[in-house]
Amino acid sequence: MTIGFTLNHENVKVQTAPDTRLIDLLRERFSLIGAKAGCLAGGCGACSVIFNRRVTKSCLIPAFRVQDSAIITLEGFAKTDAYKDIITGFAAAGVATCGYCDSGKILTMEAILAKKPRPSSRKEILAELRGIRCRCTEPESLAAAVLAIADIRQRRLYGRRA
Repeated sequence: MTIGFTLNHENVKVQTAPDTRLIDLLRERFSLIGAKAGCLAGGCGACSVIFNRRVTKSCLIPAFRVQDSAIITLEGFAKTDAYKDIITGFAAAGVATCGYCDSGKILTMEAILAKKPRPSSRKEILAELRGIRCRCTEPESLAAAVLAIADIRQRRLYGRRA
């Protein structure tokens, strides 16, 4: 079947079996390797992408569901100012980027801040991070990073602290 969709703001078409996983399409057909094929069961978040404006685990999406959708991968998101805010916030909070779980960590951070630009509590942030299984960073450090990123973004956008 031929599937047409928007990938990192470009219209693309690909010929594939309807049950091919989105993670496999991205990695094998488009050479986009930011999302990793971790558990392949939706439990780790390493395969995260933005699918129709929501962070989604690409290992759970069959190709037929991608028709006429919009997908942003880590590679596409990395071209934005929001990505730069996140990387700067990671550095400020001492969060490592190992290369394996980055897609899940980074895109989830963006989703948290898109929903609530100025998160107020670590408990609230930790609840949002529950779908990410990161071996290189403990959840408390990720929560600290969200708060740092919120501050960085507020200063960039409005010239003030969060």
